[in-house]
Amino acid sequence: MLIEIPERWPADAEEARAIQDALRPLVVAANPRPPQYRTVAGLDSAYDDESGVVAAAVVVLDAATLATVDTAVAHGAVSFPYVPGLLAFRELPTTLGVLERLGAAPDLLICDGQGLAHPRRFGLACHVGVLAGVPTIGVAKNAWGDYTEPGPERGDASDLLIDGEVVGRALRTRTGVKPVFVSVGHLIDLDTACAQVLALTPKYRQPETTRRADALCREALRAAIAGEAQAG
Repeated sequence: MLIEIPERWPADAEEARAIQDALRPLVVAANPRPPQYRTVAGLDSAYDDESGVVAAAVVVLDAATLATVDTAVAHGAVSFPYVPGLLAFRELPTTLGVLERLGAAPDLLICDGQGLAHPRRFGLACHVGVLAGVPTIGVAKNAWGDYTEPGPERGDASDLLIDGEVVGRALRTRTGVKPVFVSVGHLIDLDTACAQVLALTPKYRQPETTRRADALCREALRAAIAGEAQAG
């Protein structure tokens, strides 16, 4: 999979914010063609604060059967400090690196994080989507913004707002269970994004893409830490 990886990454928060501001106008919050997805990929990362090691994983599913059809992992080092609103820069280099290891681009990417539901309207899902050039959705466990609690049934939803602007939705994927927070990353509209998230949550709160990528990146992180310990 071909990715437009930057030649260099920001050295500080000011430079990182400038990159977000420069790339934000490139986000397309609409379906460029009728939404038909044969493969859907989940992206996730795990960190070890003590060693600074980060592991990223991508899991590609058949959209119809939800069977896993491809996986990849990558390791790296966290080089950007913890700054609210700039967390994407801690994992982007490794995340883009793991996408490069896929043989073919999936039709849709699901990121464990925010898309437009972000203070500068440019979360991880937007950044990955713009650089990868594929439809991307952000599905977060927690809200960045204001919302009213959606109805209790699976499929119930309410608008997620920042400064009065709709930036996503609180979506109930399991009856009686806390909602997830869906926002556009790139090349998809919000209605389609929510429909895809529901299709990916037949049994659990989180999309199958996220669940499987989370398990794989945690396993990869343990392996990387064990490898460093043996080398040391």
